[in-house]
Amino acid sequence: MESAVRLKRAGGHMGIVKAKNLTFEYIRRDEDGNVEGITKAVDNVSIDIKQGDFVAVLGHNGSGKSTFAKHLNALVMPTEGTVWVDGMDTREEENTLKVRQTAGMVFQNPDNQIVGTLVDEEVGFGPENIGVPTEEIWERVEKSLKAVGMYAFRNQSPNKLSGGQKQRIAIAGIVAMKPKCIVLDEPTAMLDPLGRKDVLNVLHELNRQENVTVILITHYMEEVIDIDKLYVMDDGKLVMSGTPREIFSQVEKLKELRLDVPHVTELAYELQKEGVPLKNGILTSEEFTEELIRVRNEGFNVNNSR
Repeated sequence: MESAVRLKRAGGHMGIVKAKNLTFEYIRRDEDGNVEGITKAVDNVSIDIKQGDFVAVLGHNGSGKSTFAKHLNALVMPTEGTVWVDGMDTREEENTLKVRQTAGMVFQNPDNQIVGTLVDEEVGFGPENIGVPTEEIWERVEKSLKAVGMYAFRNQSPNKLSGGQKQRIAIAGIVAMKPKCIVLDEPTAMLDPLGRKDVLNVLHELNRQENVTVILITHYMEEVIDIDKLYVMDDGKLVMSGTPREIFSQVEKLKELRLDVPHVTELAYELQKEGVPLKNGILTSEEFTEELIRVRNEGFNVNNSR
């Protein structure tokens, strides 16, 4: 486990997901079924994600981020271009099952993924389906439930759990399949702030301890301030990529793309516009406080800034 963490820190990455010139088109039809036109949901996108990275894809509704995510699980196929998951071309039918085992998918609504009557049955469902021996299934179930902090609920009905708990069970079900990569499409959209925080903590722990690649599709900016890399999509195109600090330093550009920035980043940006010499891309309240103290200690007078 520690060696996986060292590998990540040392930069010993190997590619797990790669898209080259990915384009996905669908036909629009009116109420009568007549063809209205063709929409490019994903437009010539190239992305290379390394094993062990925690990345996020951001974009407003209709930007193409969820359609992109579905390509990583071979739920849809490229109109043009290619997607590889752990070196496997997703368009080749013989790769489909292996692709889905390598890049597990968690959706927005956990109820759509839950089929078991008990939590441990639910988590063991996937491994059983791919022929994992019974003894190993229960070992995987125990380890996966402990990884997401839900082992105490193993004999309960999933239907009696909260939204955040159900989502953690859904994640445990994917983890039990031992994927190299987990793709999550707006997994916290239906959760309250506490549930969102729980799920994010689980994902970071899996990423750090197990070196699982995490690809998070989201529109919650606070969820992505401490990850490795951000990709921003707009109108099907990849329009920005970089570290959270690099991306959130470009407040005006994000606003043009109809995206928010973390609240503390916005506050720092507004103070900068008033002449307060804060650094760019402040991401946390701790950083913000440190910067205000630095500015004060350097003798800056806010009343004379205008």
